[in-house]
Amino acid sequence: MSSFVTIAAYAPHGVGMLAVGLAAEVFAARAGLPRFDFALCTDRPGQVRTDVGVPVAVEHGLDRLADADLVLALPWADFRTPPAPAVLEALSAAHARGALVSAHCVGAFALAAAGLLDGRRATTHWRFADLLADRHPGVAVESGALYVDEGQIVTGAGAAAGFDLCLHLLRREYGAATANAIARDLVLPSHRDGGQAQYLAAPVPEDCRDERLAEVLAWARENLHEPLPVDELARRALMSRRSFARRFTAATGTTPHAWLRGLRLSRAEELLETTDLPVEEIARRVGYGSAAVLREQFVRRRGVPPRSYRRAFTRTPQP
Repeated sequence: MSSFVTIAAYAPHGVGMLAVGLAAEVFAARAGLPRFDFALCTDRPGQVRTDVGVPVAVEHGLDRLADADLVLALPWADFRTPPAPAVLEALSAAHARGALVSAHCVGAFALAAAGLLDGRRATTHWRFADLLADRHPGVAVESGALYVDEGQIVTGAGAAAGFDLCLHLLRREYGAATANAIARDLVLPSHRDGGQAQYLAAPVPEDCRDERLAEVLAWARENLHEPLPVDELARRALMSRRSFARRFTAATGTTPHAWLRGLRLSRAEELLETTDLPVEEIARRVGYGSAAVLREQFVRRRGVPPRSYRRAFTRTPQP
C-alpha cells in the first residue's frame, strides 16, 4: 500500500477524549512535513459525548470511512457492546478495499467484532486483554505489546500507547525522519522499547529526572560513534554496573543494550533518509564497526538492508 493521506477516525459516543486529542495532534498540519486530511466520523454526524463528558462536534458520518487511506477505530467507554452492524460493515469494507485499518486500546474490540482480527495477532489495553481473548478466541492476543503490526491491520495498547501506534504507522509509511520530527514537536520519544509489562505494577518511576542518569543518557545520544559499553555508562553515572542496569531498566522499560541498539538504528534511519553519506560512514557515526555489522542489524530489526531502506524512504522536502 502507498503512504496514507486521508485519515478517518471513528469516534462513537463515549469516545476517549485522550484518543481524540492524540490522533488529531499526531496528524495535524506541520510545515515541511506531509499534509494529512484528518477527520473524525461517527454513526450520525453531530455532537458526540466523550468519556469525560465533554461533547465533540463530529461533522462526518460513516461514509467518510469509504475513501480513507487509514481508518482508526478509537476506544470508547461502552466497548463491551459491539458497534452497530453498519459500523462493522464499514470497517470490513474499508479493509476489503485495501485501506490500512488500525485501532488502539479497546478500539480493538470493534475490529474484533467485525471479524478483522480472526487468525491474527493483536493487542489492547492490558487490563482488557483477557476479555478480548475470551470473547474472540480466534484472535492471538499479545497483552504485553505496545503495538502489533499485521500488515494491513495494526493494533495498539491502551491510553498513551496510541502515540506509539501512530508514530509506528508514520515511521512505517513515511520513514524515520517524519516520525521523529512529529515526535519532537509533541515532546515524545520517537520509539519506546519494551512493552506494557513495564506499566503493570507501577508507572515508570521518576528516575529519569535524576540528573546523573539524565546526563548519561544525553551524553550517550551525542556519542553514538563510541562503543558505549555499559561499564562506561555506569561509571559516568557514578554507579556500579549492576545498580546502573537496574535503575536504567526501571526508568526506561528496557536494557541499556536494547536502548542503545534502538537509538543507533533510529539515527541510522535518519541519516539514510536525509543525507547522501555512504553507508560505511553512517555505520561509523552510529557506532557500528563496519557497514556489514550495520547491515546485519538493519536486516534483523527492520527487515531490509540499509540501501533498500534509503531507496524507499529518501524524500524531497515538502512545501
